[in-house]
Amino acid sequence: MRKKNRSKPDIGGLLKNLSLMLTGSGLMLGVVLLFGFWRSGDQFLDNLKSFFKASPPEPKVETRSVVVQQVRQASELTTAVFTMEAVVPTQQDAAIAGVVIGTTKLLYIARGEVRAGVDLSSLTPDNVEVVGETAKLRLPPPKLLDKKIDVARSSVYDYNRGPLGLGPDVAPNLQKLAQEEALKKIQVAACSDGILEKANDRAKLVVSQMVRVSGVKEVIVETQQPSATECQSL
Repeated sequence: MRKKNRSKPDIGGLLKNLSLMLTGSGLMLGVVLLFGFWRSGDQFLDNLKSFFKASPPEPKVETRSVVVQQVRQASELTTAVFTMEAVVPTQQDAAIAGVVIGTTKLLYIARGEVRAGVDLSSLTPDNVEVVGETAKLRLPPPKLLDKKIDVARSSVYDYNRGPLGLGPDVAPNLQKLAQEEALKKIQVAACSDGILEKANDRAKLVVSQMVRVSGVKEVIVETQQPSATECQSL
């Protein structure tokens, strides 16, 4: 039996047909362009240019990062301040062989303040949730940011070394001790007055007004309860 010879594909014919198809498509495109120019003139050319010069897509901004950047600029945000005047008596004895021979007393009037707020520098994108046009922020718990005695407005009210002046001359030491005790009293009073809770409430309002991001119409701020040990750090 003779084997049938399989005919080889005519490569030249295929290329010729493909060339004719492309040529025909090019002619059709040319006809369409000429017809459009004849009907619309310059307007057709303007439309054609705008088609090939389409504007690139607008860059997308990660809203959560923008919110965090705006809020973190405030760093340690003070939202509550407690001021108070404290009267602190201090004293020190002078003794010889265990026998007190004189006592020095100092009465100090201290004016001080305690600041509380939230540390916004610790805020991260994980603390921000954006859903549609609403941004939800979870703030760090409030804490005592600073406490100090206003030395310029404080003074020694009385300094007495006893009837015979036998008490030790330790005014600087007693004054320093009085300032330390006054600061403790002022902090205890501030915590009893609810300074951390007030800081939380005001932080919610301040941060809500602080966030101004395109596309965000509503800002929900969640706060956390203060640490149980925050007011015990005396």
